[in-house]
Amino acid sequence: MSGVQRSVAAHGPTRRRPAFVLRRMLDAVSEDALPGDPVARLEQRLAELLGKQKALFFPTGTMAQQVALRIHAERTGRTTFTAHPANHLDLWEQRGYAVVHGLRFQPAGFPERLLTREDLDAVKEPVGALLIELPQREIGGFLPAWDELTAQVAWARDRGAAVHLDGARLWESQPFYDRPHAEIAGLFDTVYVSLYKGLEGVRGAVLAGDEATIDHAEVWRQRLGGAMPDAWPFALAALVGLDEILPRMAAFRDHAVAIAKAVTSGGVADVLPDPPHTPMFHVRLPVPAAAAEAASKALVEEQGVHVFTRARPESWPDRCRVELTVGENAMGFAPDEIAALFADVVRRAS
Repeated sequence: MSGVQRSVAAHGPTRRRPAFVLRRMLDAVSEDALPGDPVARLEQRLAELLGKQKALFFPTGTMAQQVALRIHAERTGRTTFTAHPANHLDLWEQRGYAVVHGLRFQPAGFPERLLTREDLDAVKEPVGALLIELPQREIGGFLPAWDELTAQVAWARDRGAAVHLDGARLWESQPFYDRPHAEIAGLFDTVYVSLYKGLEGVRGAVLAGDEATIDHAEVWRQRLGGAMPDAWPFALAALVGLDEILPRMAAFRDHAVAIAKAVTSGGVADVLPDPPHTPMFHVRLPVPAAAAEAASKALVEEQGVHVFTRARPESWPDRCRVELTVGENAMGFAPDEIAALFADVVRRAS
């Protein structure tokens, strides 16, 4: 996106431009600072951080998660998995789990709210795996309480099912639970984490679990064309993110809470959740999505300020919601400044 000088969004273009990313990577490439193969170092570091026996790099989270679910299906002899209706695999991946791997999805619960243990009790079909996404992105970044999360895991264990974590935003979720990453990941048989979302990497993912499962996943990675002999740029960018960005997640979450309070206090918009559970939350605006996007584009053209990436229509025709993820970009804005930007968007869109 040309013309952007400042961006509120974590995925805004300012910190994603090649020159900026390459400068961060170059600062970390001296042999003293980063000896050995970056991919191997990344896999070892994430295995230790997540408390798993082994971790494996994948070029995409789509491939990593489908491979994990396939392996669980083969081990249990059950090709059905269950998850929240608005999970990423079903919404955004062209149902590759079915087309490529022959798996079947059984929704549990309701699209508009968090999955609950009671929702799982209503699933009568034997399943090979329970997939849990932390946080639940499509409904605003809600997280279940720890006791509720462990109850859902126990439901799967009682039925002989594996438990897989869609941890694309596990880094952002950790401050909410205030527990080590390994303790959270320890609830799950397999864990997928993203290398580029919260960590500001280039692309890529890691799947972690026990040694036998990850060895099996390596075979499937080869079969699907995901073995990359020169994946070091992805790994190097992720290692930089682990050093520089991961320790900042609690500060990002606190800033998100302050931003949400400023936005709602002005009466222009409301947020989900209120207060946010993670650095990511949804802002609901009383204007149509197309008008909000046009207003945001006008702000870029006139002031060089990028407020959000995409507006999504709500059930009501004159309302929309935008996803706001607080990272280093948003840390450069005071909460009141961001609230004023959203007010400006609403004024222009109205």
